[in-house]
Amino acid sequence: MFFPDSRYAKTGTYQVTGADGTQLTVPPQPERIAVLGFHPHGDGQRLDAIAEHYLGDPTGFWRLADANATVVPDALAVRPVIGIPPGR
Repeated sequence: MFFPDSRYAKTGTYQVTGADGTQLTVPPQPERIAVLGFHPHGDGQRLDAIAEHYLGDPTGFWRLADANATVVPDALAVRPVIGIPPGR
């Protein structure tokens, strides 16, 4: 499900039943971490730009995902606010 060098590669997966009865294989949710505040997410704002602004590292977008309990960074694109983890 993940690339071999992904930080999620050794987390394993589990089965859940979807609303239509389909069995889905999903990764566990990342451990929730405390956030310092929230960023109102505007249309067209990229996660790398948000990560650079708050964390000083454009490649730290994955930390935004972890702070918001998602393993899929694209899931943050639909959220009106994004929790910002401790950084810098």
